[in-house]
Amino acid sequence: MNRINPSKLRLSKWTAAQPQNREKHFLVTELFRDEEGTVLEVELQAVLTQRSERLDWQTLKDSNTWQLGWK
Repeated sequence: MNRINPSKLRLSKWTAAQPQNREKHFLVTELFRDEEGTVLEVELQAVLTQRSERLDWQTLKDSNTWQLGWK
């Protein structure tokens, strides 16, 4: 279980535990917040292909799927 402060996720680096399509390293490019400023979702961009995907920030807590930093 990764411990994360959601407000400090912008520009953080992540490694996919099970890479698909050679996309292993990702960068958080944007945070999506609600009206109160609470982080709801993040946009992850694959370094290799520049493909972006939007997902719930809490998904990054799962260490079986995501690892903090580039490994």
